[in-house]
Amino acid sequence: MRMHEIRNLPRKEIELMLEELLEEYENLRFQKVTRQLDNPLLLRTIRRDIARLKTVLREFDLGIREEKKVISESEESKS
Repeated sequence: MRMHEIRNLPRKEIELMLEELLEEYENLRFQKVTRQLDNPLLLRTIRRDIARLKTVLREFDLGIREEKKVISESEESKS
């Protein structure tokens, strides 16, 4: 996933993606230890995706990036 794609997502979605990737990374590390991992490159790509997500979350915390407002369908119909 590219940074510009991540930066266009709301914070909640980034946090959910981070949880999923951390879980997947843990499973892949377990597969690596048991020598069942078919593609070791996956570990590196997931680790880098995790770093990208954490970077954007930190930007939110520091105030560098503002949260995107999610417009619900009910708010759109009022306009």
